[in-house]
Amino acid sequence: MSTDDQDDALFKALGHRARRHILDLLKNGPQTTGHLCEAIPQMDRCTVMQHLKVLEKAGLVVVERRGRERWNHLDALPIHGVHERWIGPYAAYAANMLGALRKNVETGGKTPVRAEGGSDDSANG
Repeated sequence: MSTDDQDDALFKALGHRARRHILDLLKNGPQTTGHLCEAIPQMDRCTVMQHLKVLEKAGLVVVERRGRERWNHLDALPIHGVHERWIGPYAAYAANMLGALRKNVETGGKTPVRAEGGSDDSANG
């Protein structure tokens, strides 16, 4: 699967509130499919299983079978990859801009407002 296909699967998985709710439940630790169904009574078991399949395809859920039980484990590495690729660089750029703005205010407007270490559009490239 290409990186673009993996990203598409990840964003599709994160794009539905029920799947985000399942991930929130799994943050506390692995859950059996039965426990997840009990925690989401507004969904039938088949629907929960369909959402889990999308999460598994996106790499967000790893399944472990123990006898008749299916244990679902959260794998947050794909979300970390999104942070590293998109959020981190923009957050660093924004922090640099805020630092430059603060310096400008402290010097009475005599310092140009520019993020340190790059041009004003460094977050775009």
